Amino acid sequence: MNIQSINKAGQPLTVKVGVSHARTPEAAVREASMGFATHATCFVLVFVPDHLEPAAVAQEIASILPSTTVFGCSTAGQITTLGYEDDALMMIAFPRRHFRCSSTLIKPLRRASIERTAAQARMLASRFPHTANWKRVALVFADGLSKQEDLLVAALNAGLGDVPVFGGSAGHGLAFDETFVLHEGEAHSDAALLLLLETDLCFRALGFDHFLPTAKRMVVTRAIPEERLVLEINGAPAAREYARYVGCQVSELSPKVFAENPVLVRNGKSWHVRAIQQVADNDGLWFLSAIDDGLVLTLGQGTEILETLETGLDIRCSKGNNPDFILGFDCYLRRLEIEQNDLVEDASDILCKHRVFGFNTYGEQHLGVHVNQTFVGVAFYPPTGDLLF
Repeated sequence: MNIQSINKAGQPLTVKVGVSHARTPEAAVREASMGFATHATCFVLVFVPDHLEPAAVAQEIASILPSTTVFGCSTAGQITTLGYEDDALMMIAFPRRHFRCSSTLIKPLRRASIERTAAQARMLASRFPHTANWKRVALVFADGLSKQEDLLVAALNAGLGDVPVFGGSAGHGLAFDETFVLHEGEAHSDAALLLLLETDLCFRALGFDHFLPTAKRMVVTRAIPEERLVLEINGAPAAREYARYVGCQVSELSPKVFAENPVLVRNGKSWHVRAIQQVADNDGLWFLSAIDDGLVLTLGQGTEILETLETGLDIRCSKGNNPDFILGFDCYLRRLEIEQNDLVEDASDILCKHRVFGFNTYGEQHLGVHVNQTFVGVAFYPPTGDLLF
């Protein structure tokens, strides 16, 4: 079903996108990859829905597309040719004419050091010959339950120098049980995939959320940083104090409350969301980003999410052209808020209008920082030559 090579404006897309809602890995891979010109394909990105087993999908891809280089991850939702979906296997074929790539798998992720990871990234870049006048961008897909993305993205940023790094943490619906990245025909947990791209297309980064800081501030007074677990805020049990700030009972805390009342951390002139995953035992709070004793948290207040989505995706290049497509990594908490406010159809229309393809994440990586409740993406602009497929 659904190989899309023409966008709504009638212009050819650089990439080809295949989508399948089949319930078995074999049927889904065959349907989503139907029509791919494998001889003209540099690599394929695959985003796996939670009803399909990533290892089985990887095995079927190796069988059905044996000569094709494939990367990807499990997801908490997909952004397809129809907008937001949660049961779609999506495959995106990137053409040789405009892309080159090299990759490495960082595993085990939980025992990785900044120095070793930075060195691995430098080695990957040094062994990937430059093409004259082509530009580089790095994509990273990480185990979304590893709790290592903050260290990972800092290390990659150090190792790759001036190459911008973007990506998303793999998910598994809202189960929070296990997540996987796909590399060399296998599904890996406790791992991160680093994909170094080279392209002759112009591209631009984007990253935005829809929150403003309020005057309500709190301090982390007891935490277990390596677990991203906050035990106390302002000297009181963390969940109780947070609930007091947002005006509810601990028993009422839920993903909806966390999505609509995030806490922000200031970094220079910028604010980054530190999303809360769930309530822990003894009224602690599990977070999705780095946390530490003494960290000042500011309660965030949401603005109009559809308006910020439209504005954030409306990025034209210096010549005034709209993106040919946007590779997008959108936090599952943003999607959850959109669903709870019955805005999925409107949000999907905006995503389709701007030709966004990607997935819902357990966290986002943006220019050297791991963030939450943020839309991160890379906009690729139309090629100057003819259609490549």
